Amino acid sequence: MMRFGAIGLAGCLLVGLAAQEPDTWNREAAAAYLDARQAWWMDWPTAARDRGTFCVSCHTTTPYALARTALRTGATGTMPGAVERRLLENVETRVTAWHGVEPFYSDEQFRPPKTSESRGTEAILNALVLANRDARAGSLSETTRQAFDNLWALQVPTGDAAGAWPWLNFRLEPWETAAAQYYGAALAAVAVGSAPGGYGSTAGIQTQVARLREYLRREADTQHLFNRLTALWASTLLPGSLDAHQRQAIIDETLRLQREDGGWSLALLGTFERSDGTPLDTGSDGYATGLVTYALQRAGVAPDDARLVNGLAWLRRHQDADGSWPASSLNKDRDPASDRGRFMRDVATAYAVLALTAGS
Repeated sequence: MMRFGAIGLAGCLLVGLAAQEPDTWNREAAAAYLDARQAWWMDWPTAARDRGTFCVSCHTTTPYALARTALRTGATGTMPGAVERRLLENVETRVTAWHGVEPFYSDEQFRPPKTSESRGTEAILNALVLANRDARAGSLSETTRQAFDNLWALQVPTGDAAGAWPWLNFRLEPWETAAAQYYGAALAAVAVGSAPGGYGSTAGIQTQVARLREYLRREADTQHLFNRLTALWASTLLPGSLDAHQRQAIIDETLRLQREDGGWSLALLGTFERSDGTPLDTGSDGYATGLVTYALQRAGVAPDDARLVNGLAWLRRHQDADGSWPASSLNKDRDPASDRGRFMRDVATAYAVLALTAGS
């Protein structure tokens, strides 16, 4: 049974705030923004890889795949559009040609161990994107099964990181650091737990799944809250990834960090510091608020809990005219109008969509 403390005066004030907010948001505008940004990414020369493919990024492509599936109802259409189809075909191409395609980043281009880090990272993201697609269809495709085979082949079998995967580290928060290896493993658990047809219970992968669960539980208490929120999400799909005490501790700590306006700040979900020395933006943003409210809903927080209600109200209140939600870089002060400056807006928009459609 989940426990939640008293809301208190601040919570009551937030209830009043939420009651004054519109209960709508623009799904079509969100879809249009996400489609436009993904289309740009797929044709951006920097994202291009061999065999006519492109990098599957943590900030634009992977969140897009998750959110675009959630948006495929009603006026936005129930079948993948051209942009989404091209993304899925790209992932399938790289999965089926796994042993022939070049890694996203190689040792030769950069430095060791970028080849192994790239392979581990991509294996997780490929499996996640395809499992998410198949979950909607209700059956696991052969290509997705191959993506999982690629995934398990690269799992770390022994040592301190046993159960995880090699993961890209370019010292870029929050997805490409040494600490982000845990984030990657949590996404792998989301992929396994999302796969339809009882894939996670398949006899031939139980040793690997047990190793993954053990890693997530063992390392959880040393992680910053951003990573643990991702693990909380994973635990709702792959039971046993966290124990009950860990789940409740994450929920409690998260709720304590809610801002007076109802949102959450990404900068406060960890101990982050920008490389250019500029101050972090500690105001509420779409990425943190979307991730938190999505994870809390999945974790069983009551729909009428005032703190969740007000987090979702913050999202409805802060969608911009172009369909996106705001967020800023943890690494440097970027021009928000630049293409790189929009990366955080891309992921914020995707997670806002996931949160706002979770109860549908």
